[in-house]
Amino acid sequence: MKFGVFVFLLMNLLKFNSFCQESSIIPLTIERERTLVTIEIGDLHIPDILLDTGFGLDGLMIYNPDYRDSLDLSRAREVRIGGAGSGEPSIASLLDSAEFQLNSITLTNQKILVFLSDTYKGFPSNGIIGYSIFGHYLTEFNYDNSTMILHHSDSIDIDQGWTEVPLYFKNNKIPWVDAAVVIKDGPPIPLSMFIDYAAGDAIVLLEKPDMKFSLPEETVEMYIGRGLSGDIYGKSGRISKLIIASYELNQVKAAFAPAEVRSKQDNADAILGNASLRRFNLIFDYSKQRLYLKPNSHFKEPFN
Repeated sequence: MKFGVFVFLLMNLLKFNSFCQESSIIPLTIERERTLVTIEIGDLHIPDILLDTGFGLDGLMIYNPDYRDSLDLSRAREVRIGGAGSGEPSIASLLDSAEFQLNSITLTNQKILVFLSDTYKGFPSNGIIGYSIFGHYLTEFNYDNSTMILHHSDSIDIDQGWTEVPLYFKNNKIPWVDAAVVIKDGPPIPLSMFIDYAAGDAIVLLEKPDMKFSLPEETVEMYIGRGLSGDIYGKSGRISKLIIASYELNQVKAAFAPAEVRSKQDNADAILGNASLRRFNLIFDYSKQRLYLKPNSHFKEPFN
């Protein structure tokens, strides 16, 4: 082999290894407008863990009781966990200073919460993970090839094809954005909304005394889902537009729910869910409080 060819191959190999060290590619499962990954705790393989920006702990929550007996909970303590819903908080066992695997990444100093009831048996997901990923990595989602890319460096080159949207945080680790909705033929209504990546809804508009919008003329009663504090009921209808930065999503299927039951977040007007977000490839950058959007092949799909 000629020396010049050898140097060329060596430089490209080093470049490839550097790229591999700077990012990790995680396969995703997309199901019912939700984004799922697989976690390993020791030899225990747990698929269908839901990605949730609303889970602000470094750790993992497991609510499928089928995995409870496979975990060593002898060092755990009992805790109560509140969340969306109109009932009492859920009871769980908490393991501190645990570790688990996400593909090739080992996450250490993590909490593992294991539900002690069978309430969530039969759910399409087995648990949730959030801040362990979003809070520590530049987190990129490519819905065209169903992958999540975790960038290990503090910054990456973001080309001009991405649209930058400011994120902000309040008294916890949940990301918020400002967006707008159009009800029927009215003007755009600016709203403050937090991102709930675990929600399969496109958007949940929160009903409260000082809400900034009126409900569409046609809505139907619906069961929205189950939160950590019980069941959530509301209404379903359509809004003319959801406007995020310069992008407009049309004829969006929206949910409407009482704020005191669904959100538990002060001064929220709405909740932005995954049925809208998955129409974009995304980069979450918590450290610089930025979300980057790029429409993908799902952008023009109708809302069912």
